[in-house]
Amino acid sequence: MRVVALGSKVFVTSFQMAGVEGISVDSPMDALSKINALVGKSNEVGLILVSDDIAAGIRKELTEIRAKNPIPIIFELPAPGSKKVQINYRALLKQILGI
Repeated sequence: MRVVALGSKVFVTSFQMAGVEGISVDSPMDALSKINALVGKSNEVGLILVSDDIAAGIRKELTEIRAKNPIPIIFELPAPGSKKVQINYRALLKQILGI
């Protein structure tokens, strides 16, 4: 299975240097269309890494995709220069499970 990084040019380039495939996007909606295309190839892609600055604009849609598709895993990572943010994973899991 492939790992794909989505985000700004700097975010993607840093993962490409480590051998991870990357797709540079300019907006959250552009990222959402790329993610939907990758989810359609769920047998190929096992993990999608999305920069948090891009994911912030489509967080609700990402949660819906996560709830419907256990694979690929969609994981948000801090973008270069972003501030540390606390994420309540318990609340996120409850939202995904519909509890």
